[in-house]
Amino acid sequence: MAYSSSTRDFVALSDLHPNLARPNVIGVVIGKTDVRGFPDRKNIGSERYTFSFTIRDSPTYFINVNSWGREEYIRSLSESFRVGDCVTIENPLVQSKEAEREEKFNPVTPSCYKLLLSENHSVVKTSSCYETDTKLLSLLHLPVKDPQDYYSLGDIIANGQSLDGRILNVLAAVMSVGEPKYFMTSDKRKGQRCEVKLYDETEISFPIVCWDNESIQLAQSWIPRETVIFASDVRINFDKFRNCMTATVISKTIITTNPETAEANVLFSFIKESAQSGALHDKMEEQSKESINLETIVDVYTVEQLKEKALQSDGKLEPVYGIIYGYISTLDIDDNASKVIRNRCSICRFLVNEMSNTCTFCSDISSDSKSTFASFDILIDLTDHTGTLYSCYLSDCVAEETLGCTVHEFLTLTEEKKTALKWQLLLERSKIYFKVTLSPSWRTGLKVNVLSCKLADPIEASQSLLGKETGNKRL
Repeated sequence: MAYSSSTRDFVALSDLHPNLARPNVIGVVIGKTDVRGFPDRKNIGSERYTFSFTIRDSPTYFINVNSWGREEYIRSLSESFRVGDCVTIENPLVQSKEAEREEKFNPVTPSCYKLLLSENHSVVKTSSCYETDTKLLSLLHLPVKDPQDYYSLGDIIANGQSLDGRILNVLAAVMSVGEPKYFMTSDKRKGQRCEVKLYDETEISFPIVCWDNESIQLAQSWIPRETVIFASDVRINFDKFRNCMTATVISKTIITTNPETAEANVLFSFIKESAQSGALHDKMEEQSKESINLETIVDVYTVEQLKEKALQSDGKLEPVYGIIYGYISTLDIDDNASKVIRNRCSICRFLVNEMSNTCTFCSDISSDSKSTFASFDILIDLTDHTGTLYSCYLSDCVAEETLGCTVHEFLTLTEEKKTALKWQLLLERSKIYFKVTLSPSWRTGLKVNVLSCKLADPIEASQSLLGKETGNKRL
């Protein structure tokens, strides 16, 4: 099959072979690496530059394209197109590929060949043929691997460190896209990093890390809780620092955004249903509390500093973890038990529907009392010498630790003892660990989750306050 336009014919990628003179090809860019420099062995002291990309012209065929040359030429060529663009390539060199060696670092392709670009002979242009573009653009939504050949996020976590270093395919939805972080490497090269959190029916927060500019730019186009990706050939690692499994985008990886497959459609339905029920938000809160190591939280804030940080964030505040030395100024636990205790699913710990007593996240759980358990769900106010944080969330195990009693013990208390318990905690100087996120739907605009609240050591608290006055933010 060959595409044609008014000026030239294009050879189908499947028809390429080394003896074909001066071929012209067209395809949509489905993967691309960053520009890299290497010492030039022929000219000591100078560097050669390279980058590669992958183009596709049919559901079954795609090929890798490599380019080498001067820095100016390579950078200019790389910046002329992105993943998702349609390009025409005039006069590339068709070369047989050494599959075992080359596919260790490049995407696996069905072609026996690769294309090489020459600064003097080859030309790459973005395609302007609308009719051809629409056919090619539809290929962007077809995974390059079998759509059924992937690991769920739950499978990866269940297999744990046995998958460390493995190259796998992942199908998941995008929970959040972090801001790119820029840094300088030890050899004075500029680097960047962006972390995306994924989720599916089996796991609510799984990190995938992008280290190259191309994948970071692609990730910035994803809409959280609306986008699904099929990531072929990502590397799975065990992160010792965070004690969790992670995925990394590598030079072999090709990411298909919003794939048109039956498996992706199931995930799209899950996204829609979980968003409508609110299950996702609550389940995120539960898992985030369970996974936080308090020893890693060392930044001390005043209430005023937290509010200023939120105001200066321009609506893009990353979750803030910290410590406040303050006190609980509102704690209504002696009013009505139904206001401070709710039922949770015993399987996923999500707050269940109060009317039906069933879990909308696990969906098929029966209303049997064994399927749920009672849990604290309390809103408190936190105050220090600079102000008050209203409607902070104190729940589940953290609430039990703070109150010093279980839900069942609390339910046996008389109203007088509940009031006495309240006054044991009110207005007592405490060391409060917290997580703050921007939440326009929350009544104050800031959602504060209490991660721990215990009576503060007087000396530690006074030293901290003294440090705040001298502008020291760390203990």
